[in-house]
Formats: sequence, C-alpha cells, structure tokens
Amino acid sequence: MLTVTDARAVVLDYLTRGWAWLVRNVIPVLISLGVLITVMGGLLVVGAATNDYAINRHQGRAVAEVLAVDWRRTVIRFSTPEGEVKTPPFGALYPSDVQKGQLIWVEYDTRNPDLVRIAGRDWRLSLLPVAELLAATWTVVLGLIWWLRRRRSSGVSAPV
Repeated sequence: MLTVTDARAVVLDYLTRGWAWLVRNVIPVLISLGVLITVMGGLLVVGAATNDYAINRHQGRAVAEVLAVDWRRTVIRFSTPEGEVKTPPFGALYPSDVQKGQLIWVEYDTRNPDLVRIAGRDWRLSLLPVAELLAATWTVVLGLIWWLRRRRSSGVSAPV
C-alpha cells in the first residue's frame, strides 16, 4: 500500500528528475541565445563600419536642418551641390545630441545620398552600446546557468 510519505517521495523524485531535464535542456538554449545576440552585435558594428567606409570613399558634405527627432531616427534635410534637396528615409547615422530645428554638418555618400552621417562621427560610436548589450546579455545568461547548475548540484528540487 502506498503511504503519504511514499507518494511524496515519488513526487519529489519526479520533480527532481524533471528539474535535471529542464537544466540539461535550458542551458544550451541560453548559450545559443547569448551567441546569437553576440553575433548580431558584431554584425551591427560591421554594418556601421561598412556604411562609414562607403561614405568615406565618395564623401560629400552639406549643412542639414534637423526636421524631427524620435526614438527610431533623426529626420534631416540637406541640399546636394547639384541643387537636389534630400531627406534620407532612414534619417542620419549617429544622431545623438541633436534637436529639431538645429543646423548641422553632415557627410554623405555622393553615390547614395540617402546614406548620411553627422559630420565628425563614425562607427566607433556603436562600440559602447554593443559592448553594454553584450555585457548585460552574458551577465544574465551566465548568471542563469550558474543558478540552474547550483540548484541541480545541491539536490534542491524544483519549487512546489
């Protein structure tokens, strides 16, 4: 006959094995997410450097007016030497510390005037945000892995 103590032992055994299964399968997922975010951060820096390379190869300079600033982009308007007025659809690269109505110098790719950055700024500005993102990502991932392994090795069952 199964007593309450035996039933509790069976349930705790199941939960412990379930916890081990969870730990065993969650850790590779956490590591994969960390690697994915790291690769994406690296690609972001490479993309910024590639855009700057294109601008530096065929560089034009102009004074631009800041039309709007929001969390997604900074809308600017400038004129090319040919007299064409451009408002790049994706805004300007590296737009921190600009305000609506401000006149700023911009550098753009003369072959593709929609590729514009604020003068004097380059891809190195992307390093700090990416480094912060990666530090936060790996702190969370490694912290969770440590916590999961510690719970498994200490023999503590999953919360009931």
